[in-house]
Amino acid sequence: MKYVCVDCQQQYVSFRYECTCHGMLDIRHDFSEIDGDFLKDRFNSRLSERMGPYASGVWRYKELIFPEVDESHIVSKYEGNTGLYQHESIARYAGVRNVWLKAQSENPSGSFKDNGMTVALTHGKSLGYTRFTCSSTGNTSSSLAMYAALAQAHSYVFVPNKNISLNKVLQTLAFGAHIFSFDGTYDDGITFLEQHSEELGLYICNSINPFRIEGQKSIVYEIAHMLNWNLPEWIVVPGGALSNVSALGKGLSDLYTLGFIDKLPRVVVVQAEGTSPFYNMIVNNSPQLEAELEPYTVASALNIGNPPSWRKAKRTLEETNGIAIAVTDEEILNAKAIIDASGIGCEPASAATIAGVKKLVAQYVIDKDESIACILTGNMLKDTDVLRNYHLERQMPYSNSLIHAELSVATVFEAMRK
Repeated sequence: MKYVCVDCQQQYVSFRYECTCHGMLDIRHDFSEIDGDFLKDRFNSRLSERMGPYASGVWRYKELIFPEVDESHIVSKYEGNTGLYQHESIARYAGVRNVWLKAQSENPSGSFKDNGMTVALTHGKSLGYTRFTCSSTGNTSSSLAMYAALAQAHSYVFVPNKNISLNKVLQTLAFGAHIFSFDGTYDDGITFLEQHSEELGLYICNSINPFRIEGQKSIVYEIAHMLNWNLPEWIVVPGGALSNVSALGKGLSDLYTLGFIDKLPRVVVVQAEGTSPFYNMIVNNSPQLEAELEPYTVASALNIGNPPSWRKAKRTLEETNGIAIAVTDEEILNAKAIIDASGIGCEPASAATIAGVKKLVAQYVIDKDESIACILTGNMLKDTDVLRNYHLERQMPYSNSLIHAELSVATVFEAMRK
């Protein structure tokens, strides 16, 4: 295993968060001796596991993620193993015939962050760390706090004091984290940790940590495995810190190199218009990302103006002939209402995927007969303020209001008739 700089290609043999040029690092595994068919059989056999590390939808693929780690260090809560759903009303709303939704919202802490966090905590534990940290708008912090608690370790979380979901902060507190609420943005928290984590004795669990990406790439492994190694023509993912699209690209590259798949799907990154620096860079064909200093979107998980993983995300789009798109908050909330009413449910950031598909179909970029997989990143209860505002306080296109009525058969019949 080697650590390779995304920018200058400098290689390292020992762990570090960034290159001397300040570029992000990739973990490179040597797959030259791997027998793909043998691994497929091994992965299939692990589907019957109910206890132990290989019951996890991440550690099932250990040989492709962190083959060197001893099982005794693994910190797992049977993450992964999330549902892959289809629903007629969602497909009809998006304007397509065949759309899959990968519900990472079903993870133990309620978001896709668990796929990466189990590997980051495991690596930190293997190095002897007992104090773990992150900067977060919510999902990363709650995932970190949960895994640290499982490992009987301490978590120290840095959370901006505005434009975040209180539900996620409360979940993080309940898991026992020490939370520092600060003036500033997610990006300010990352900068602080990059500068001071070593002197504080803290192991960073944000996406600047390449082991986070190794864990998150298991999401596309699972999709491919569930579809018998036949991926859809498109994979759509929301873009905040951009770790998910970075991991998606790395996982796709692994599967293609090993011969598990014979073609790469096109990847779509969807951002919210109020915080879309990556989209702006792509559509303007700019060589560098220009940070947004005051990002805002109702989809709090996307509220990141200077995403650290933009270079890796850009590489994913280049390798898959992918695209980026931005959608409005109203488009996100309406798509969320459709996903929620289907019985699947998601947090606002997740719904950006279906909003993006709908927009791309209308622009004739995606054909209605093409197959698509959308990554739903978080649980619908991650942000109940959005639910209350959409359904109870505003008149939105798909609001589902309370029925105020006296308790009588006649009144109920009349309401049912309407």
